Amino acid sequence: MTTRTILELHALQTVPPSNLNRDDTGTPKTAVYGGVRRARVSSQSWKRATRRTFHDLLDPSELGVRTKRVAELLAGRIRGLDDSIEEAEAWALAAETIQAATGSKIEPPKRKASAKADGPDPAPESKYLMFLSARQLDGLAELAVKGRDDIKAFLKDKDNKAEAKQIANSRHSVDIALFGRMVADGADINVDAAAQVAHAISVHQVENESDYYTAVDDHKEREDDDLGAGMIGTVEFNSATLYRYAAVDVDLLSRNLGKGQREDEPLTEPVRRAVEAFVQGFITSLPTGKLNTFGNHTLPDAVVVKIRSTRPISFVGAFEEPCRADQAAGGHVREASERLARYVPEIERAYGADNAKTWVLRVGPNTTVLAELGDEVSLPDLVEAVGAEVAGRQSDAS
Repeated sequence: MTTRTILELHALQTVPPSNLNRDDTGTPKTAVYGGVRRARVSSQSWKRATRRTFHDLLDPSELGVRTKRVAELLAGRIRGLDDSIEEAEAWALAAETIQAATGSKIEPPKRKASAKADGPDPAPESKYLMFLSARQLDGLAELAVKGRDDIKAFLKDKDNKAEAKQIANSRHSVDIALFGRMVADGADINVDAAAQVAHAISVHQVENESDYYTAVDDHKEREDDDLGAGMIGTVEFNSATLYRYAAVDVDLLSRNLGKGQREDEPLTEPVRRAVEAFVQGFITSLPTGKLNTFGNHTLPDAVVVKIRSTRPISFVGAFEEPCRADQAAGGHVREASERLARYVPEIERAYGADNAKTWVLRVGPNTTVLAELGDEVSLPDLVEAVGAEVAGRQSDAS
C-alpha cells in the first residue's frame, strides 16, 4: 500500500472589531452553519494573504507572478538578456512566445487602445490572470531571444513550440505548486493545487454591526464657517473567534515542484522549504481588508498541526453546535479549545486515524486543554519539526 503524506493545519484565531473580507456591498462576509449566521473569511482571501508572506520567507527565484500584464513582465526579461531590443519589439516577442507556450491570446486591450487612439499601442495583455514562475519567465525569455529574427516562423516549428510548452510546464514555483494554476486555453499546462484552504468561520453566532463615523475639515476660513462634519459615512464590522483549516497533499506538492530548483541540493529540499513556508505563512498571515481602519493585528490563540498517512480531516464539526460565551468569564476561546480537545481524539479513534504526528502551538490559559493533543512547541520549532518530518518521509518514499 502506498503511504501518503498529508499535512493539516487547524487554528483558532480571535479578531476584534474588523472587516477582513467584505462582499460587493462592503459588508463582512458571513455563512450559515449549524443553523446560525457565522462570520466568514473566504479561502481566496486567506490564500492570497499566505502567498504574500512568501516574499519574506523564500527567494524570489522560487516564486511566481500572477498578472494579466505577463507580456510586459516577460519583455523586461527579454530586454535584460539583449538590451538592443526595443520595447515594442520585446512586447511582440513576449506576446508570441506566451501564446505558443500557453495557447492564450495576448493582445493590446481594446479599452486602453481606444483611450490612446493618437498615441502608441499599449502593452499586450492576456484576457485573464496568468500565473508563471520566475524560472519559467526566464526560460521563455531565452527562447524568445533565440527566435528574435522571425519569432512567428520560429515558433511554428514543432520542436520550438514544444519547448515553449515544456518551459511553461516545468520548474513550477512554490506558490504555483501549492495553489495551482488554471490556463483556460491550455489545459495541458494546468497545475492541480496541492493545498486546500477552507473558508474560515466563527465558532459562534455573529451579527454584523455598523459604525457611523464623521470626518472634520481641518481648514476652515472661520470657526462658524461650517458647523457640520466634512464627511460622514458608515462601515460594517464584526468580531469573532474563527476556526481556520488548511491541508496540503505533500506528495502532489513534490510532483508539482519536480526534481528540484537547484542542482546542488537534495531532492527533498524544495518540498521541505515549500512546506515550511506554507506552515509559517498560513499561521501568521492576515487578510488586509480594512486593516488601517480597525488595526486588527492578531495571531492565532492555538494551532494544531498534523501529518497523517490518510485523507485529510477537518475538525469543523466540533463547532456545528455554536459556542456560547461563558456568562461568568465571557469569551469563546476556552469553550472552542475544549470542544476541539474532545472532538479530535473521538473522530480519529472512530475512523482509525489516530496515528498522526501532532504538534500544538498555543498561548494563554484558555487553550491549556489542547496541549494534550500533541507535542507543544513554539512557532520556529514547529516549522523546523514539520519540515524535518516531511523531508524524512519523502526521502523514505524515494
